[in-house]
Amino acid sequence: MIKSELIQRISQSNPHLYHRDVERIVNTIFGEITRTLAQGNRVELRGFGAFSVRSRPERTGRNPRTGTTVHVEAKHVPFFKTGKELRERLNKVKFAKASE
Repeated sequence: MIKSELIQRISQSNPHLYHRDVERIVNTIFGEITRTLAQGNRVELRGFGAFSVRSRPERTGRNPRTGTTVHVEAKHVPFFKTGKELRERLNKVKFAKASE
């Protein structure tokens, strides 16, 4: 699902809200998550999961096309860890599909 699909689904399930208001809400939530991670903080959504920032050290990589080695700078990357409730719901769905 992409962001526009998310906005569309929320709008359809909440007909009392204007589409533009739903779009503003979704953009605000994503913006706050991004801003908080950029400050190096963690965002936890109970039952869903937690977003955090992890540091990756510099390393020597390899160009897959030419095979030459390249230097890869140290960087910070976003990391998401699923919450217990989300993991349990996903496993129920997979189990139900596998048994059919």
